[in-house]
Amino acid sequence: MKNSYKALILFIVVAFSFQSCDDKDDSLGVATEVEIDDFIWKGLNLYYLWQEDVPDLADDRFANQSELNDFLAASQGPETLFQNLLYKPVSQFPVPQAVDRFSVLVDDYTYLENLFQGVSTHNGVEFGLRYKEGSTTYIYGWVKYIIPGSDAANKEIQRGDIFYAVNGTPLTVNNYQGLLNSQSYTLNLAEYDEGAITPNGQSVSLTKTELTENPVLLSDVIETGSHKVAYLMYNGFTANFDQQLNAAFGTFLAEGATDLVLDLRYNGGGSVQTATYLASMITGQFTGQLFAKQQWNSKVEAAIDASRFINNFTNTMASGGINSMNLSRVYILTAPGTASASELIINGLKSYINVIQIGDITTGKNVGSITLYDSPDFSRDNRSRRHKYAMQPLVFKTINKDGFGEYQDGLPPTILLKEDIGNLSQLGNPAEPLLSTAIGLITNNARMLKSSPQKATKDFKDSKSMKHFVTDMYVEIPEGFSDVLKRF
Repeated sequence: MKNSYKALILFIVVAFSFQSCDDKDDSLGVATEVEIDDFIWKGLNLYYLWQEDVPDLADDRFANQSELNDFLAASQGPETLFQNLLYKPVSQFPVPQAVDRFSVLVDDYTYLENLFQGVSTHNGVEFGLRYKEGSTTYIYGWVKYIIPGSDAANKEIQRGDIFYAVNGTPLTVNNYQGLLNSQSYTLNLAEYDEGAITPNGQSVSLTKTELTENPVLLSDVIETGSHKVAYLMYNGFTANFDQQLNAAFGTFLAEGATDLVLDLRYNGGGSVQTATYLASMITGQFTGQLFAKQQWNSKVEAAIDASRFINNFTNTMASGGINSMNLSRVYILTAPGTASASELIINGLKSYINVIQIGDITTGKNVGSITLYDSPDFSRDNRSRRHKYAMQPLVFKTINKDGFGEYQDGLPPTILLKEDIGNLSQLGNPAEPLLSTAIGLITNNARMLKSSPQKATKDFKDSKSMKHFVTDMYVEIPEGFSDVLKRF
């Protein structure tokens, strides 16, 4: 313990010794014109997961604040500096050579904070985009689901509908962002026939409004034979809906559910704490044991007690006790959009229970982030009033009880079954192909469906991946960090 405190004291002394007394604009010696850049460099230097792999982030890169100021003044603005300080970012390296695919800088933290609360500007259509058959330029969209309470919920559009154009302009890989990011637009619909996209003359006009999405889209108990199968369509690990998630499991227990199908096909992730709660709701027999461990950079791990990086199964949450099913087996439905905290659930549970994954390979996001503000300790408190920049850099990697966390290329399914746009069915319908397969495995009456790669056109993007942070896995800066890891 004494050695730990010595290490902390040494860390703080070294950090503060970096400051010079140059004649600058404030006591830190930071030139006003590089204030935002200074925040970016120092935040990444302290927290970034790959800090030691970026020469310009080295602790001895600059002898004093004056040298750092000169370096920052030569950069080409916050956005360019941020990208240049990342380790093999996707903006500069093609996949799969890119290492950092997810760190983000924003110029307005309000947008970021809203997204983490499930609030966004949205018309309610969550969609996927795929290449047209035989083309590398033209794409089309298909509706995955409609968010309740949205503009689309009141329009003639539903899961499985196809659109090929926006405002009469056919979608391409070059114009889709400009067309679909508009506040209002009209989707031109089409029919789908074995990959062929044929306009049908129908259209639907949509307008985006501020919308709060409850990630618990569907929860039901399906009786089949001697089994009562709980089905949960869960679309985001949004912390302020933890009570609704827990309530769904309370209903499963009250109705005597014997099995669980967890649908994470369109879940891009979110709070690690919420993921820990969900894992504890699925199980319940492992309270106090390790669900997942975070690995930070060596600088952070040397200064902070290792217990701060542990996420254990629990039987309580902020609002009270957790409703646990005590399962030894779970069926999880996945797709290419299944990411971060969703993958954490799969990887963490595999060390304890039988996880049967049905669907497609997942995104491959085994790393997570924190929100850094321009404040003395990078927290939201006392943040700068002169700008609204914030960062969401990758700062940790997750591993399970067995030490495994190498799933950056995605988690492959136990049973490969890609979604067939020509045979989707409505979510929650026992006849829906992926859910039907899970129910068949549960009842030992499986009619194994097979993917038809020759009919499946290639995925391009989806509506969630077009937004920053929707595929994020994050933690709050743990309590006590600010007392130890002071800003330089």
